[in-house]
Amino acid sequence: MFVRELLESVHALKGAGPAVCKKLAKLGIFTVADILLYPPRDYEDRTVRRLIACHAEGPVNCEVIITAHEWFGFGRMKTLKLHAQDLSGSRAVLVCFNRPFMENGFPEGSRANLFGRLEYKYGELQSAAFELEAIVADPDSSQGSFRTGTLPVYPLTEGISQGVLRKLSERALANWGKVDDEIPAQFIAARKLAGKTQALKDLHHPATPADAAQARRALAYEELFYLQIMILKRSIERRKDGLQRKAVDISLAKVLEARLPFTLTADQEKTLEEIATDMASPWPMARLLQGDVGSGKTLVAFMAALFAVAGGGQAALLAPTELLARQHADNAARLLEPLGIRLAYLSGNVSDSSRKPLLSALARGDIDIAVGTHALFSADVVYKNLRFVIVDEQHRFGVLQRIALGAKGNKPDMLMMSATPIPRTLALTAFGDLSVSTIRTMPEGRKEIITHLARQGNEERVYDFVRRELKAGNRAYFVYPLVENSDKLELKNAEAMFSHLQKTVFPEYAGGLIHSRLPEERKRDTMSAFSCGVIRFLVATSVVEVGVDVPEATCMVIEHAERFGLAALHQLRGRVGRSSRQSYCFLVWSEKLGDDAKRRVMAMKETTDGFKISEEDLRIRGPGDITGTSQAGALRLTFCDPVRDAELLEAAREDAGALLREDPELQSIAGSLVRSVLERASPFAEKTAGTG
Repeated sequence: MFVRELLESVHALKGAGPAVCKKLAKLGIFTVADILLYPPRDYEDRTVRRLIACHAEGPVNCEVIITAHEWFGFGRMKTLKLHAQDLSGSRAVLVCFNRPFMENGFPEGSRANLFGRLEYKYGELQSAAFELEAIVADPDSSQGSFRTGTLPVYPLTEGISQGVLRKLSERALANWGKVDDEIPAQFIAARKLAGKTQALKDLHHPATPADAAQARRALAYEELFYLQIMILKRSIERRKDGLQRKAVDISLAKVLEARLPFTLTADQEKTLEEIATDMASPWPMARLLQGDVGSGKTLVAFMAALFAVAGGGQAALLAPTELLARQHADNAARLLEPLGIRLAYLSGNVSDSSRKPLLSALARGDIDIAVGTHALFSADVVYKNLRFVIVDEQHRFGVLQRIALGAKGNKPDMLMMSATPIPRTLALTAFGDLSVSTIRTMPEGRKEIITHLARQGNEERVYDFVRRELKAGNRAYFVYPLVENSDKLELKNAEAMFSHLQKTVFPEYAGGLIHSRLPEERKRDTMSAFSCGVIRFLVATSVVEVGVDVPEATCMVIEHAERFGLAALHQLRGRVGRSSRQSYCFLVWSEKLGDDAKRRVMAMKETTDGFKISEEDLRIRGPGDITGTSQAGALRLTFCDPVRDAELLEAAREDAGALLREDPELQSIAGSLVRSVLERASPFAEKTAGTG
């Protein structure tokens, strides 16, 4: 089967008229390929027949006779009940919400097959979620025959039923289901995978649940295999043309180290050695530096930038927000200007009068290190000799944005930093072409942050605790999910709570307010006042998640903590505990706590280890936005899960590497295979195209 044939519109399928196609589009289904690769979320096992009397053991699956009709309610709320009896005489009531047409479809005395879960409600055994199919003598009847075996259960949207998707998948398989295997035959055999045609058949219509699991495994391997091909090809491309390099000049970095009032940790020293080795190799460095909040990654990045400057090059540090970029620029000025390093700050808010001479200085080479936001890779920004690029909070930038900054130099070394530690399986999935350095040890003297959970309504006890910390000369953050009042959400907001805290709770202390809607200059002045102690408590949204380093801050209060993601909670907690002072984090949560929210707050209570937090975050959220590819095609894999399929991921990586090593010609073949997948309009192609 050719790719072009799989691009046939879903409208080509019988039963997919304009109205149905419009609804299918909401599910991301536009083509035959989309139907074939649309994964069920679960399966119903109808291989076991079960009478009504055995309903406690599982879904009822048996033949019934409709014995009576009954209506309850009035007007538009009028609802039909079908009274059913199985062949043993056991009875149940089927509540037909929004299905009045079933009165004519199942008249009294008619026979039907019933599938559904039953439970006692209002004094009777009943079900509102059931499937009922009439038993008819004519097999060609439009009623169809009752489905048995293992049936797929798909994610739905309004107006699309399980029956519609099942019929469409059947018709797609009948006409387009014979698909050529794209994975090399030796890997299919070695990994004991189903062929593509069999995998698609068993994905939608397996004989047993085991067959469905094998289909998902084969399709997950295919996803991972092509992803690893793309990742490994990036690494090969980067190493194609060697660079003329010499040993790294560490003299400037050593001068900075001698001026520090503390010694580097063992992990910081090891990371600098790894970076220096990369920068002396004959190809550009591509390294991910990960470490927990407050572990000293930025200092390592500054020292690595000095390696490039000492060798006659320029460096650029890219940050996702002006707040974080300003913080880096201030720290760089404090640490590096005494060494004679020429610094510049560039963002979208730098005025034209200041921007033009700054750009001229960059182009002449009169600036050694540029710090800023995405403005660093604007079209009019030219570097004389950009040799080193640092991308902080790399998950907030898309792949194409990182490439754009790298293109400003001649194959510069690139260091990407993440304060959200990345689990191994995810690192292999999204960053498999990068070398990884990890800083686990924290600076000497740091104390573990003590985390408390508080139910909404007990805030006064939290405020009393914070008041004692303020009285002792410390500072505090209060974080809220909203900037201002919302008509749709009953949540506290930063603006209203700032007024309440300043006037009623802490009138004796000066407070400040910061959120994304305030002008950059006002945010900068507020943060400066908080840093120097003029402001003692700061009310904010998650804008302070990164880029805020105030050693005197010892309290972080996060209200409506259930509204924040686990990574965000951990980052916010990391704003305190940045000195030898004992620090505290209070998570104030409401009673309406879902299962995932409960897991998040309990994970925060149980550990401050960012690596454990990241593993739990991956389990809760899936790979999605954790990878940082969302701005250029999110890594939302359709069939595989990097945690669950870790062994399969390792196998796919091994096989992809073997294919690319076997023969130089195979590399171009692999490239064409990847392109064919990316050209296909399928969920996999659509969602991974940006990762290359």
